[in-house]
Amino acid sequence: MIHLFEILAILISAVACVWIFRKLNLPAILAYLVAGTLVGEHGLNLSGTTLDYEHFAELGIVFLLFTLGLEFSLPKLLAMRHLVMGVGSRQVIFSLLLFMLISVLLGYSIEVALVIGGILALSSTAIVIKQLNQSGSIKRKSGQISVSILLFQDIAVVPLLIVIPFLSADNDSSMALALLFALFKGITVVALLLGVGKWLLPRLFYQVAQVRTDELFVLTTLLVTLMAAALTQFFGLSMALGAFLAGMMLGESQYKHQLEADIRPFRDILMGLFFVTVGMKLNPALLYSSPLIIAIVLVTFMTLKIFIIYFLAVRAGESKKDAWASAFMLAQMGEFGFVLISLSFSVGILDYELTSILLGSGIISMAVTPYMIKNARKWAVALAFNGNQQTTQNDSNNETSLKLENHVVICGFGRVGQTVSRFLKREGITFVAIDIDPIRVQESRDAGEHVLFGSARQDEVLEAAKIDKAKLVVISYGSSEQSLDVVQKVRRISSSVGILVRTRNDDALKTLLEAGANEVVPESLEGSLMLVSQVLNLTGIPFAKIIRLIKKERKNHYNQLHGFYPGVDTDMSAETIERIEFVHAILLTDNAWAIGRTIQELELTNRRVDILAVRRNDDEIVNLTEDFVLKAQDTVVLQGKPRRVERIERLLQEGA
Repeated sequence: MIHLFEILAILISAVACVWIFRKLNLPAILAYLVAGTLVGEHGLNLSGTTLDYEHFAELGIVFLLFTLGLEFSLPKLLAMRHLVMGVGSRQVIFSLLLFMLISVLLGYSIEVALVIGGILALSSTAIVIKQLNQSGSIKRKSGQISVSILLFQDIAVVPLLIVIPFLSADNDSSMALALLFALFKGITVVALLLGVGKWLLPRLFYQVAQVRTDELFVLTTLLVTLMAAALTQFFGLSMALGAFLAGMMLGESQYKHQLEADIRPFRDILMGLFFVTVGMKLNPALLYSSPLIIAIVLVTFMTLKIFIIYFLAVRAGESKKDAWASAFMLAQMGEFGFVLISLSFSVGILDYELTSILLGSGIISMAVTPYMIKNARKWAVALAFNGNQQTTQNDSNNETSLKLENHVVICGFGRVGQTVSRFLKREGITFVAIDIDPIRVQESRDAGEHVLFGSARQDEVLEAAKIDKAKLVVISYGSSEQSLDVVQKVRRISSSVGILVRTRNDDALKTLLEAGANEVVPESLEGSLMLVSQVLNLTGIPFAKIIRLIKKERKNHYNQLHGFYPGVDTDMSAETIERIEFVHAILLTDNAWAIGRTIQELELTNRRVDILAVRRNDDEIVNLTEDFVLKAQDTVVLQGKPRRVERIERLLQEGA
């Protein structure tokens, strides 16, 4: 019961803070930090100490690094090795040595100075990657520089975690031997993961995808991520490193976008919990007792990191604009820095006062990071401006060359989708298809078709198909429920793109149109129209008149074709009874309530039922006006949902 109360306190605080901060157009990360401070031991102390939140929250970083790995295949990582091993390694070494020197000059011992240098040299992978993904800047050059540096920082955490316990006064073990052993374990586990990921994981997901079960795909994604993280942790390495390697191995597979969509809900929730746990460590009293010290530490280490990263990036051949932008993005303290602070405090290297100062300045640096990332590009352009805009123009040209524009997105690449694609290809119209069938995707890709593997119900998959730049989306699924879900997702991403939906029948025609579809083509009704056109043609009706009739019926959304007479084989299950429309004939008895009343008095339009015709004395009257008066023994032909038709039948016979 205590556990439940603590969890509820955290959730209520997080929900309230996120809602308030989003209303104020402030980043959610800042809201999580504030929520953690409120419920933490230095705030209202509602979180208690019975639950170990930190280990659970670390899974958020694991899932974040897995999704990051999906964006970086091995060839891409090798192509970026000059950034990872060049800029990234130098940034960690230079920053660590500089902060060590400053700490020694301030009177701290070599051991304490080494710990401080390691803590301040790291940046926040969680915040930076999350903000870059949200802003779309991760594919820019500045984003790639930032990610490269963060990757090396995550690797550098491993030796720091090994070294710190050996720095304590009561440890006599050999540090050099431990580092050599850690290096051997690191090479072994990386080679193992790369081998498994290259040969086993694609085959595993191929078999899982063939089952066509969303739950199994999600479970397998979670299992692979956590197993890779557990393997690296077992060898004494970072869990995040294992998850990144697993994601990187799957980054080139056709399942990339679906994997990212599956892992995102877990990643976002656990990342929120991680930032809550970071906020729990902040003691607000420090802001009152030592504000000047915290401000000096904060400004000093952020400013120095900005200049170090800028200098190293420019030396590596990057443009000044991208170097400044990356530097602003990586100025904060990282989440692994908090891990190092906690470890150093537990082994007695850092005292309480220094720990509190580092925690306070680190959390505040995290809090201002979303604002810095949002404005990094603007500040970088201003600082790097040299009188011409050539670099900016080159960036925009490179960016647009990677994007599709005015193309058609086909959701579902079965027979209907493929037929549509052939005519588009014949007319030279660019298209991208989305399909969940792994065999079909592989076959079509081998033939050179542009097909993404994944579910069109996932926002990430739709965004990968550049929905916001498309001119038309064709949804070719037979299931109305699936089509409706996709229509809503597409309309949420883009309010202007055209949406054409194919359905098997007219069950959900109105619903799809109301959800945002521009046109709905019921397969059964279109088949009926084609059959009707052939029948009329063979009976001697002029072809021009047939074309006019067909066009009129399509323009009126198949009004004359809705509804049918039910039979023994009609599906009357609860799932379909509210979607289908019946045509039902009602004979007005001599004492029926509707006798002598006009159609207008019945108010059938408000009751969402239509009168198709009235039969009187063997004559069928179709063109009914509102002042048409019903008589005894008239047969009224109604069209509408079964339950509505039943209500109208009682109304006509018995009255309201």
